[in-house]
Amino acid sequence: MKKIVAALASTLVVTSVFAQTAATTDNAQAKANTETSKAQAKADQKKHDAQVKADKKKQDSAKDANVAQAKADKKKVEAQNDANEKAADAKVDAAKK
Repeated sequence: MKKIVAALASTLVVTSVFAQTAATTDNAQAKANTETSKAQAKADQKKHDAQVKADKKKQDSAKDANVAQAKADKKKVEAQNDANEKAADAKVDAAKK
């Protein structure tokens, strides 16, 4: 009988140790999952911020390109007008001779 009680007691101790180990492992896993989630959220936020910054730069560059193109078009029109005016003046001068 004493052997049976000792065996049962030993089994209870081993079971208790396994249960504590399992609980500790579960707690460690939960903590690791929480830390991983926080790290992922931080990385996602950085990625989002970088994308917003890149999009803003892209928009600014497009705006700058549009302004440059408009200025070039204006210069072209002004040059064409000058050329037309000179050609008209030349016709007037030729007609006077």
